Amino acid sequence: MIIVLKPEATESMIEHVMDRLKELGLTPHLSKGQERTIIGVIGDDRILANQPLRAIAGVEDVVPILAPWKLAGREFKKEDTIIDVGGVKIGGRRLAIMAGPCAVEKKELTVGIAQEVKAAGANILRGGAYKPRSSPYAFQGLGNEGLDFLGEAKKLTKLPIVSEILDPRDIELFLEKTDIIQIGARNMQNFELLKEVGAYDKPVLLKRGLSATIKEWLLSAEYIMSRGNKNVMLCERGIRTFESQYRNTLDLAAVPALKALTHLPVIVDPSHATGQWALVAPMAKAAVAAGADGLLIEVHSNPECALCDGEESLKPAKFKDLMKDLRRIAAAVDREIE
Repeated sequence: MIIVLKPEATESMIEHVMDRLKELGLTPHLSKGQERTIIGVIGDDRILANQPLRAIAGVEDVVPILAPWKLAGREFKKEDTIIDVGGVKIGGRRLAIMAGPCAVEKKELTVGIAQEVKAAGANILRGGAYKPRSSPYAFQGLGNEGLDFLGEAKKLTKLPIVSEILDPRDIELFLEKTDIIQIGARNMQNFELLKEVGAYDKPVLLKRGLSATIKEWLLSAEYIMSRGNKNVMLCERGIRTFESQYRNTLDLAAVPALKALTHLPVIVDPSHATGQWALVAPMAKAAVAAGADGLLIEVHSNPECALCDGEESLKPAKFKDLMKDLRRIAAAVDREIE
């Protein structure tokens, strides 16, 4: 349910409405837009059935929300959410380009890749320090040491860092050492982890699950937002289908669908979606044309020796060429890239 406040509603009126909702055992979420201030109500809406909320000073209307996701939906917030990550605004006109190695391996290698992707126009450094792998014998990442290597790269390049968390017990580490916490596809419905990152205001990149519907995906975002963290961005990374020619099926229709359903930024990961470096550039271009707010791209200076996903990683020169093409496509759809 949404409570729409009158334009002339004062701060004390707003506080009174929120206090009343809390008295009823509900959780209010305040959103101040350009034209209207509204309060999203989380909890059992049936409690409000016999409550004369329109009688409270400052209340203009009470509107039910039909979608099961409340805080993430356009009904709750009409304007696009823009998330500021170290000066990089994600969700606005300028696209966020997150690039770097799938897995952090060595400090010198990580720093070198960071410098090359920044020179090409990337504005966020991606890198996996903790790696969830299908096989227990595969490289699992360097852990805390990997986060430190990313930190060294950040010192030299000033690029904000996005890296994946696996365990709620590591939250303090990620709050300290990253700028965006990534929730991977395998953990999209790890509800305890979602609630943990939701307890802080650190930006979260929520990847779509391996076979998740858009409804399930948005409800996972709702878990984070219902705990108070509104800094959520969605990442389409391909879903599992019957097709075996490439790693996953990149659902680009999800981009405009999500832009209609939700106010959250939408990122596309063409690397994990395709699993083949030759397919990354075409899908990255298509994602920008489809309206994505950013890209998550794997770049490695020596892919054939990479410890993780070298076959889908672009060499720095290929990434540089892609960025040139992306600038032209972005301009054609009224977006821009640094």
